[in-house]
Amino acid sequence: MATGTLHSQLVFGCFLVLLLKSNLHTCEQFSIAFSKPSDCGVGGYFDISSLSCAKCGADQISGKSGLNCECQTGFKVLTNNGASITCQKCPVSKPGVTQDGYECIRCSGSVGEDGKCECPTGSILVERNVNGTLLEEAVCEACNGTVPALSAPDAKGSRCVRCQDSFISMSQSCMCGSPNILAGGMCFASSSLPTSVVPTVSFAQLGLAVPSVWFSGFLYSSAAACLSFTNLTACQTLGNMCVLNMHSMSTIINDACGLYNTIYRATAAQGNNQNIPYWRINMPWLYYGDQPGLASRVLQSEPLPVGFSFKGTNKNTNIELLAAVYTAQGEFIRWESVGGGNLQLCPDTLIREQAAYIFGTAYKQNCVLSVSDLLAGQSEPLFYDIFLVQQKAQGDRRLLAVPILNLNLQFNGQFVNQATNMNSWYLTRRLVLIDTLSGREKSLSSTPRVIRIASNLKIRFQLVPNTQKGAVYPPLMTVSYSDILITDPAKQTVTVSFSVEYEMDQNEARVKTDIALGVLGGVAVVYSLLKTASWKRRIASPLIDFPTILKFLLIYAGDLANVFFIITVGTGLYWLIFYKAQQFVSVLLPLPSQEERFVTYVGCAFALKAVHFLHKLLVQLSVDIFFIDWERPRSKTSKFVEGSGEGKPPAAPVSIWRTYFVANEWNEIQTIRKISPTFQIMAILFFLEVVGFSSLALRDNSSELRRSDEVYTPAYSRILRYGLASVMWLCIGFIQLIFSVFHERFVEDKIRQFVDLCSISNISVLLLSHRCFGYYIHGRSVHGHADTNMEEMNSNLKREAENLCGQRGLLPNSDVQTFQISITSRLRAQYDRILEPLTRRNGPSRLVDASANPFEQSTKAYHTMNRFLGSVIDHAHREMDYIVKDKLLFERLIGMEFIEPMDKSIFYNDDSYAFADVLFYGNESTLLIFDTLFFCVVDLGSQNFVLAAVLTYLQQLIFRLIRNGLGRRNLVIKTLVDKRFLI
Repeated sequence: MATGTLHSQLVFGCFLVLLLKSNLHTCEQFSIAFSKPSDCGVGGYFDISSLSCAKCGADQISGKSGLNCECQTGFKVLTNNGASITCQKCPVSKPGVTQDGYECIRCSGSVGEDGKCECPTGSILVERNVNGTLLEEAVCEACNGTVPALSAPDAKGSRCVRCQDSFISMSQSCMCGSPNILAGGMCFASSSLPTSVVPTVSFAQLGLAVPSVWFSGFLYSSAAACLSFTNLTACQTLGNMCVLNMHSMSTIINDACGLYNTIYRATAAQGNNQNIPYWRINMPWLYYGDQPGLASRVLQSEPLPVGFSFKGTNKNTNIELLAAVYTAQGEFIRWESVGGGNLQLCPDTLIREQAAYIFGTAYKQNCVLSVSDLLAGQSEPLFYDIFLVQQKAQGDRRLLAVPILNLNLQFNGQFVNQATNMNSWYLTRRLVLIDTLSGREKSLSSTPRVIRIASNLKIRFQLVPNTQKGAVYPPLMTVSYSDILITDPAKQTVTVSFSVEYEMDQNEARVKTDIALGVLGGVAVVYSLLKTASWKRRIASPLIDFPTILKFLLIYAGDLANVFFIITVGTGLYWLIFYKAQQFVSVLLPLPSQEERFVTYVGCAFALKAVHFLHKLLVQLSVDIFFIDWERPRSKTSKFVEGSGEGKPPAAPVSIWRTYFVANEWNEIQTIRKISPTFQIMAILFFLEVVGFSSLALRDNSSELRRSDEVYTPAYSRILRYGLASVMWLCIGFIQLIFSVFHERFVEDKIRQFVDLCSISNISVLLLSHRCFGYYIHGRSVHGHADTNMEEMNSNLKREAENLCGQRGLLPNSDVQTFQISITSRLRAQYDRILEPLTRRNGPSRLVDASANPFEQSTKAYHTMNRFLGSVIDHAHREMDYIVKDKLLFERLIGMEFIEPMDKSIFYNDDSYAFADVLFYGNESTLLIFDTLFFCVVDLGSQNFVLAAVLTYLQQLIFRLIRNGLGRRNLVIKTLVDKRFLI
């Protein structure tokens, strides 16, 4: 059995090995060895059919491309069918090979290294007659360089052609003898230009000066041809070289820009193009003046004749730019409309790219490009002269030159265009995007050592101050270049960006904001001082000490937060309305850098409001509260007999359940609010994300709520985003507040229900938010008892509904049950004295009476406090009596009592249920503003309304749990109610 199993395993193993080998062979039969032309050597070539190296035939060597074979030196071609050739050695009598390689010939001159005949300078090689018959001997014919022929060999040395005009004009021959100067294939007379030029290009970011083969070969000749012969393409070429050198100027006069300026000054008598003082005739326009400091005159002296408008019949938002395009050799190629990717290096769809030229749309495009792709796609640079098209009337098109601020320009070694002061700028004209030419050292066909990329290109429009017709100043194009040292083009990348910005002078708005902040801040100081004085009076402390200063700062933090909130919401709403709704452009949004001040104000508002909210929370968690039970024991109606005598009917104990019930209801209403936080979150997300109101915060002139995915979507404005979110949050909150008024009036009012519950339960509530100030809810039952059965309870309620009993108010014939109370220090001292044993129990252990029973202490303190407060309400203590009165209107407005309770406490009638101030319910404005700021701050940081809504909901939940938990703990401590009975 074991042998059979072993045999089957061996068979299976052999089969598996054969299968693996078969699969391996199947994979390898479709693979080839990798080889390239350089691997084939001198005696081989790369066969493009088999993608492998093959050997050349007899008497053959590899061609220059490595893709074919050629005959060796001294051999002629017999046959060539495109796939293979055959060669034959030339006889000794005819050692040379013709230029086409198919015949042998005798040379009258020498034989070159390639086996072909050579002629001396100034002569051409003639191998055939006019009819094509091969000569027995190649002849060297000298070109006639004198008048009238004036000929010289062409570049291939096969024909005599007319000499270059500069030779003829300088020497009346084809020779450029002394004192003339030969440069760039042209002959020049000695001039004011220096013969020794600077052929290096400075790449300042790399600290590198590269000797450019382009500059060394053509810099002097271009300058000399421009000056001596007024050669238009030479002048353009010289200007292009200056552009490649970043328009930089110094005391050196023999670099590209130095030569340009020398010629510019030397040709002043020729006049200017198009009546433009900076555009010399026959020369390119490169600079605005010969010194920095003219930027303000160029950019802010005269607005464009045609204004822009966002809406209406005269809507005009189209920005039309036109570019004159030149090659590096100075040749004009075409007029080209700017757009469609000529200035935008990042690839994108046409409709998205065209969004850059819609006025009011803040456009920004970023991407990372491969250096190898740039080298392959931009073998030679193109140069652009940018113009803004102005359509005054039908058929009347004018071109306005767009000035350029080149941040890489150096003036005497200083980067003057990087200064913030406009008066230091040196504006220029011509623009190049990708320079792969000036960094070539060895030859024009070699890979450049360094390339230069316009990595940041920005077009900026500035609004004319106080305009009502959309007038703007001429646009400014700012360009910044990146220098890239070529090491591994396939792995190197460069980040480029293109943007269009719109700005206006924000100084006036900033001044108005500062004035509003100063005025409202001053009012807040006065109001905070009043509230601090009120607080001092309510705690019965006349001294100004450190707690007083700290309290003032906490109060002032809340008031100052409201000031910042009002200013920021007003600012956001202003920009939202006036920017999006304007017809003719009169305002433009602040730039992201200009929004930092606004964001700082929002941050201050949130930080201060957070301090104010936490202060309110701590105050609510430390409120003194006590439930006064008015219920008194009642004798039992049944009698009992003990022994032989009759006993007295014992008193029925007062039930504590009513107190527990009221305490539980108070615990439940501690965190109720007038608005629904959940509905608030859902509604704000619905309107912003579902309906699409968030689109109103985009930095463009559109008021559409829905955008196609194909169109360009600009960035959000933080001011608009804040204004939109805050106003919408407040509007939804106010709608809920209005709804709550009707809901409380016709459906359910939990605060009023709590007061009614106190009356039915025969329990009053004393709340002390300050040492000598607080609130009183009079819950004494008009029926005398509340601890009764259902039948009696219903009977009592019916009698009350039919006005068959007294009213619920503290005073006779009064319905006022809620009061603001200002108590005397004597009353407060007695209150603290009763609670002192309990306070000592929660203090240091050395003050605690170890023999005392905590439960008995609590029970005793509860009954003592209940009797004491009941007797005070019943006027049983003449030295701690009180009076009832109405608050003055001004007292209610400023929240301060003018009369200080000295001998008697004061109960102020309160129909507004002000005791809700110790609950979330009475601080809805604080909570609403805090939630608004929290939502907006999170959104400003994340630019995500959904995340802001989620975090706001979590924040509300956390603080509600804190308020419930700690409020419950405070309720247990202050009311002496057992925590086990709080549900």
